[in-house]
Amino acid sequence: MVLFCLIFVIYCGTISANLLIITLVSTSRNLHTPMYFFISQLSISDILLTTDIVPNMLYILLNNGGTISVIGCVTQFYFFSASGVFECFILTVMSYDRYVAICNPLRYSSIMTKTHCVILTIICCVLSFFIAFTDSLTLSMLAFCGTNIIDHFFCDLVPLVEIACSSTYTIELEDFLICFLALFIPITIIIISYINIIVTILRFESNISRQKAFSTCSSHLLVVSIFFVTLLSVYLSPKKGQTLNLSKLLSLLYTVFTPLINPIIYSLRNKEIKKSLQEITNKSWNNFIIYR
Repeated sequence: MVLFCLIFVIYCGTISANLLIITLVSTSRNLHTPMYFFISQLSISDILLTTDIVPNMLYILLNNGGTISVIGCVTQFYFFSASGVFECFILTVMSYDRYVAICNPLRYSSIMTKTHCVILTIICCVLSFFIAFTDSLTLSMLAFCGTNIIDHFFCDLVPLVEIACSSTYTIELEDFLICFLALFIPITIIIISYINIIVTILRFESNISRQKAFSTCSSHLLVVSIFFVTLLSVYLSPKKGQTLNLSKLLSLLYTVFTPLINPIIYSLRNKEIKKSLQEITNKSWNNFIIYR
């Protein structure tokens, strides 16, 4: 019951915090920039991810277990996979945005136009849903037999493959390719982007300019580090030396805690978001006083 209450509170906080970020970016003119547009897309992805996993997880905790159909399980895995891959891609696009802003500031407004940002987001969305659909389709073709008990909080790939009766060679090969596309390529792009960013920042003569440049990247770099480290620990750590409880804990960090941490990092470390929140709060309070 303690774990149920904790996850329920975290889930409510996650939805509220990410909806607040989306609302602020949509309504505040100060936040109508490419960087905040991508932050709002990240919040949408976090809402989708946690909503796909947590409600059913709460039901399982409350009833000490639960049942789900094969179609329901594959559907849950599809949205889980799609939101996770989309987050990988959108964080990569955000690193590219920071690279252009710091390394090519004079061309930033001409490169990162509104149309360009929307196109990049659509590409990320289409690729992520296509990858998730391919993986889910292959997963649905597996034959399940025996007890069909998934000792996990949700329908993840590894526990499903473990209870499959048919050959899992195809989906394991497919999973390797997906890891290459959704993990290794984005991580490589992010590393290259930040190497160039750091080199450019160190060339600045003014300490104030250096601090300002680092501050614009610190939030994104922190979110990227937390997200990818957690993701790699879940899917690329050696499974033989990893206990079942540890695997559950790592999955819990990735699906429940990370979506809450992201908006907190951006709100606590970002002066413009704080300023927009204060302006909206003051405006709402003034309207409330006038209405009364």
